[in-house]
Amino acid sequence: MDSVDLNVLRSVLEWRRAGQRVVLFTVVQTWGTAPRPPGAMLALREDGVVIGSVSGGCVEDDLIARLHDGRIPAQGPPVQLITYGITREEAARFGLPCGGTLRLTEERVGDPHWVAELLERCEAHEIVARELTIASGRVTLVPASKTDALVFDGQLLRAIYGPRWRLLLIGAGQLSRYVAEMARLLDFEVLICDPRKEFVYGWEEQHGRFVSGMPDEAVLSIQTDERTAIVALTHDPRLDDMALLTALDSKAFYVGALGSRVNSQKRRDNLAQLGLSAEAIGRLHGPIGLHIGSHTPAEIALSLLAEIVAIKNGVELRQKKSL
Repeated sequence: MDSVDLNVLRSVLEWRRAGQRVVLFTVVQTWGTAPRPPGAMLALREDGVVIGSVSGGCVEDDLIARLHDGRIPAQGPPVQLITYGITREEAARFGLPCGGTLRLTEERVGDPHWVAELLERCEAHEIVARELTIASGRVTLVPASKTDALVFDGQLLRAIYGPRWRLLLIGAGQLSRYVAEMARLLDFEVLICDPRKEFVYGWEEQHGRFVSGMPDEAVLSIQTDERTAIVALTHDPRLDDMALLTALDSKAFYVGALGSRVNSQKRRDNLAQLGLSAEAIGRLHGPIGLHIGSHTPAEIALSLLAEIVAIKNGVELRQKKSL
């Protein structure tokens, strides 16, 4: 789940605890080209304040208008379905791509207990399914897996929520600063581990959270899961290999290390001598990044994150680095 959706749920919880009425809109179906995918959310407070997004902007304006002109009365069904863009003219009116159609649930949030529990479980790095019964508005939270997707059959909405994607950087040098900045823009939670105190100066807290200890300890302490990427960037095998020995046996969806093709092969040989299995070593990405002719730290960071995002999104890698 990205930070936008997390902020929507946090606001819903805050507003309801303050006694304010809240309507939660969720994209449940799209046809054609839609601006936001199924699962995208928007919360509308009783005074018209909104957070989140379900379209490029015009649908949001209409949802606010629905509140102010009485189409969302104080009392009514717990859940309703709304469809935008049935005709080409309506799609154009609401700023949807040509022919696009968007269906939303309009859900009155009552007891916010499920919101608090969902946020807690996401913070604990659990993947959770929220099952919303359309007729009654009843919400049930059940465990889910990373392969689950949103399902809507007209009677039941089963939406999947989980923790933000994380990126653990081993090393706090210049390249890591570029990687951290770009990763944050891509909505990754950035973690940094570097036991060398000389490299810590100049890092602002908003750029990432430092994890104490040695690299292998950091990999263990963050409870690495399938939504975590780990990249070793110190160029010091005493630190990088220490992290890799633990990371390659973890559930991390991406493990990489900076280095040329020759040095990457030396690293693989060294990891084998240290007892790491061939299967684990085969998971190592090195050289890291896609081939874009990168030379500067910013370009290398872009290359690396392009590869990480491609793997996160299940896209086949076709342009790997050759050096």
